[in-house]
Amino acid sequence: MESGAEQITVLSLFLQADPVVKAVMLILAIASIWSWAVAVDKWLQFGDLEQSARKFEREFFSGRSVDELDDRGGDRPRDALSRVFAAAAREFREARRTGLPTGDAANLLLARADRLMQAQVSRELGRASRNLGVLATVGAAAPFIGLFGTVWGIMNAFTNIAQQQQTNLAVVAPGIAEALFATGLGLVAAIPAVIFYNKFSGDLDRFADRLETFSDEVAARLSRRLGER
Repeated sequence: MESGAEQITVLSLFLQADPVVKAVMLILAIASIWSWAVAVDKWLQFGDLEQSARKFEREFFSGRSVDELDDRGGDRPRDALSRVFAAAAREFREARRTGLPTGDAANLLLARADRLMQAQVSRELGRASRNLGVLATVGAAAPFIGLFGTVWGIMNAFTNIAQQQQTNLAVVAPGIAEALFATGLGLVAAIPAVIFYNKFSGDLDRFADRLETFSDEVAARLSRRLGER
């Protein structure tokens, strides 16, 4: 019995597992690696978004005029806040070529600029949320995939009992062990995915609030600039 217990390792559980349980283990292992790859990528992405946003906000609130920021943004801004600002700045730049509008024309300009910024905010949020669905899917599905492997492994254990007509531990242990191992793999894949999904969902919500607040600030500055006329 001791020698049999010594033979039950992670590798032996995988190699000796039923083909169905083995497929479940492979799926869970791939899902876990995939979710960790997405988590690392999103961690770096949100860190870069935070750093770039702080840098642009320092310049935006440094007292520089809209015209100076417009010149700074260029035609191909690289960070999210710059792209949101550029969406309104392009409209403002076109209007400035023929003289800044007043009255109803100024209100129409502000409305167009606001719609362009909202569209750009939606694109930025879509870019930032890319692949979050992978974490949600792994977090939701992995426990059930592992449970399927568990049920299949227990069925194999009972099948071995029926075939050998014995209920000692040497007969039952391998099937039960591979069943529990499948459950463990499901949890190993699901728990980090759920934690990272919740963390990045919170980051995405805060980033969305930041973009919305920033677009309101840009609209207020444009309105003030037009009011100077």
